[in-house]
Amino acid sequence: MSVSIIDRLQAVFQDVRVSEFMNPDVVYVTPDKTLLHVKEIMRIKRISGVPVVNEEKHVIGIVSLEDIIKALEGGYIKDSVEKRMTRNVVCLRESDTLQDTVKTFEKYGYGRFPVVNDEGKLVGIVTKHDIIYFLLAKLGIMYLHDKRMEEVLEKGTSLITGETLEKGKADFVFHIDYFDVNMIGIGASRLKKFLLDRGVDEELARKVAIATYEAEANVVIHSESDGYIYCFIDDEKITVRVEDKGKGIENLELAMKEGYSTAPDHIRELGFGAGMGLPNMKRYSDKMVIISEVGKGVIVEMVFFRRDEREDRGDS
Repeated sequence: MSVSIIDRLQAVFQDVRVSEFMNPDVVYVTPDKTLLHVKEIMRIKRISGVPVVNEEKHVIGIVSLEDIIKALEGGYIKDSVEKRMTRNVVCLRESDTLQDTVKTFEKYGYGRFPVVNDEGKLVGIVTKHDIIYFLLAKLGIMYLHDKRMEEVLEKGTSLITGETLEKGKADFVFHIDYFDVNMIGIGASRLKKFLLDRGVDEELARKVAIATYEAEANVVIHSESDGYIYCFIDDEKITVRVEDKGKGIENLELAMKEGYSTAPDHIRELGFGAGMGLPNMKRYSDKMVIISEVGKGVIVEMVFFRRDEREDRGDS
């Protein structure tokens, strides 16, 4: 989606009140709950942050996915929310305008803001997605597709060979849950076992697993969205496609450079985000194509030729 379109829409609807585009079904917790309890709520509700309220429903804190990751790293996931929550929460008021909201997002850079009424009670929450969906709905446009991405997603056209890849007929499918960084590599590991069970050469299965692992890690670390691994096998090649519908890659050329990473420090401390993801995918696959659009996600397609085919062509 063009940024200029959003800018123009914001200008038109800048005086619209927060109450018109906030999500009133806000999930919240009380301070007596544990971080482990919050982690489960986030997983079940598919959200990345929850406000903390007192008995009067006043916002007294917030717990984000980053707080949960830190708790897991620090071994205090069973601590109370009150002990570990972020205090001095910045809130929007339901009487604030869209213009006020955009300025607040720009000023603080957070992913979400609780909304309170004149009595200071929690009445909703706003994310960037809420704003975008509201603006598009106002125009009567729910989706603005990049034509090439639409063709790939809906028609299942291979980015490399042009053949049809029907997801429903994939030989292997794995759902990537981006909420749990500890799950990185599970999909790649299962794909490797699947390939070995299908009689694929061990060295080739290893290369597929390494490249897929990097793509899987990128979905969890960067996309802010669930994703899927699809694998298609025929006599000549193995095709792996990893898709997400997350925030996309802003600068693909920069992302391809070895060592370049936008992963936050807490992810790097876990041993991820070294900036070798895309370079390694390219290194271990025979063909690789990436399509990405900011706000729509990333599609990585990789082809690995079966050994016999490569030997026939004299590639190895």
